[in-house]
Amino acid sequence: MSDMKSALEIAMEKMAKIDEPTEDERLRWKYGPEGEQLAVKYLKDDCNLVAEMSPYQENVKKYIVEGAADILIRNINLPKNDVVKKTNKRVMDGLKALKSDKVSVENVYSQIRRIFDHYAEQGEQQRQEAYASLKAELEAKFQQAIQQQLGSVAGAQVTVEKQPQFQQEWRKVQTQLDSQYLNLLDEYKRELSGIA
Repeated sequence: MSDMKSALEIAMEKMAKIDEPTEDERLRWKYGPEGEQLAVKYLKDDCNLVAEMSPYQENVKKYIVEGAADILIRNINLPKNDVVKKTNKRVMDGLKALKSDKVSVENVYSQIRRIFDHYAEQGEQQRQEAYASLKAELEAKFQQAIQQQLGSVAGAQVTVEKQPQFQQEWRKVQTQLDSQYLNLLDEYKRELSGIA
């Protein structure tokens, strides 16, 4: 029976095995969230990133930049509308101001812009074709179902785009079409995260 340990003893043993956080970890925990808040403030058009960084000492700026960059990078999205395009531009300007390796950042940005351009041009064409194809397919199915239920005298027209089944299928198709772009974009976001 003396071999049995209480939950408290087990917890204390586990706590003893955990190393004290390093100075680097402490600074990251303290200043990372400040950087995140700064990025949110920046995205709301409330501040100048470079000016907001000036009061901080050099040894903590990198942790603030990491926190801010993390939030900014998460806010780069496919340019589905003008609001997203504006946000992307703001985010990319902010990241470029924060990162010290401007050349590497610009190289990644050129790749991202290529994705955005393709998404806006060929991607839009693909979405229109997929929409028309899905619409025609479901219209045929609905017409066939109506004829089977009401017979050949039925001339009822169904606005297929308003049907829940169409909306659900269209969301699936959009997700599928966007996934190829999102995979590439995520890759470039990871690259941006690794740039100093």
